[in-house]
Amino acid sequence: MSRRIKVQLNRVEGDLELELDVNNGVVTDAWCIGTMYRGFEQILLGRAPMDALAITPRVCGICSTAHLFASTLAIESMSYITPPANAIRVRNICLLAEEIQSDCRQTFLMFSPDLCHPTYKNHSLYPELSEQFMDMSGNVYKNAVIQSRHIIEIVAIFGGQWPHSSYMVPGGVTSLPDIAKVLSSLSVTQNYIQWFEEQILGCSIEYWLTLKDRASLEKEFKSNKAAASLMHRFCTEIGLDDLGSGSDLLMSYGSVIDTDEPKHRLRRSGIYNIGSDSHSELEQHLITEDISYSWYYDESSKPRHPHEGLTQPKFSSDDQRYSWAKAPRYKGDVVQTGPMAQLAIDRDPLILSNLREKGCSSWLRQFSRIHRQAKSLLLLKEQLESLLSNIEQPTMAHKPLIDGEGIGMIEAARGSLGHWLRVEDSKITGYQIITPTAWNASPRDAANQRGHIEQSLIGLKITDEDDPVEIGHVVRSHDPCLVCTVHVLGSKKKHRYGVI
Repeated sequence: MSRRIKVQLNRVEGDLELELDVNNGVVTDAWCIGTMYRGFEQILLGRAPMDALAITPRVCGICSTAHLFASTLAIESMSYITPPANAIRVRNICLLAEEIQSDCRQTFLMFSPDLCHPTYKNHSLYPELSEQFMDMSGNVYKNAVIQSRHIIEIVAIFGGQWPHSSYMVPGGVTSLPDIAKVLSSLSVTQNYIQWFEEQILGCSIEYWLTLKDRASLEKEFKSNKAAASLMHRFCTEIGLDDLGSGSDLLMSYGSVIDTDEPKHRLRRSGIYNIGSDSHSELEQHLITEDISYSWYYDESSKPRHPHEGLTQPKFSSDDQRYSWAKAPRYKGDVVQTGPMAQLAIDRDPLILSNLREKGCSSWLRQFSRIHRQAKSLLLLKEQLESLLSNIEQPTMAHKPLIDGEGIGMIEAARGSLGHWLRVEDSKITGYQIITPTAWNASPRDAANQRGHIEQSLIGLKITDEDDPVEIGHVVRSHDPCLVCTVHVLGSKKKHRYGVI
């Protein structure tokens, strides 16, 4: 029996709409749909470059630090500005704090509640899952709300507010760090680490990072009863480690800038091919955007590099187009981005071991957000301690802006974020933003390649087509942010899964 269903997911950033062909309980085709246009790229045209620092953080209320970072890097690259080491430290600290809170909230407030779905009520682990992860009442759920709220305070300590801060500027940061700010942030970080070790990992972060392969992880989880172990045991038992693979190409722009060599990243950039188990350098000039299935118009039918990109909306209901999201491609290929990709490209042994033995899956994608928090907490602490040791150093390098083209590429919590800027006569004449979700949730392209999330849904078995919890597992493992990508507006109907 064949059926076409439309699904609107809650517990994602923005309302996400999917259209699926289901045949005898198996997804045979998928369309990932962005349903509203807002057009920040058009808003920025004709403005002064510095205006981007106030406007782009408002693209998203979750990753506004990352957008501010990318916009600042774009202006600095255009004007050949290198900020001092302390400014880089402050930027890194705030980006890491935002990433940690996002990983925490996505894992325990958005993904985990689906593990308490009534479909699983007869599973032996269901009582434990409900006690820890039930929406609004679970122990881990409630503590994640508190801890994620505190860790993001670090951005407000250094930047004055969060979200939509504007403390990063070309040449440095506007807020002066002092001992009190650093010590307060270290206290917040240490409190988060204590909770994370006790309730989530069940061991110290230092011990956790000695787990280098899948076998050692499985051995640890046999005796460990903390939240990460509970999630792993359940998700593997219900088969989430075999679902939702999608594209084999992973991408990361690199993250956490090296204070000794600002052109380098402490977390490397690059491309990783799961199938061939090979790493390669990232070449940003090979990035293009395709609008063959998107509601935009362009006299040229060829994909464009973002520096030549156009954002000219044109809605049509009578052709093949079905989304306000564009289709970014790398060398014409579909890629996926996010924490799993970032860690694999940075040669993390535990993630690479899992990819080599089991391949990409919804659970590994989600597990990477737990594993990345452990690594990021230590990195955050190191950056704060380094700032404390160099507290008297400057945070600003003054240099005039010039016309030209700039590129700002950074890793947001959800993956690779890029801003491409062009300025003429001190006015913005071109601005293109490619968000992580644009990569993951893109529509088809001129070669009729499905976007990554669309690919990840093909072959998925659905138990109840009227309440497809399996779709929630796969899609939420990507932490899609349609707010960033196309600024989605839903139908105003609120359903658990919203099957229409």
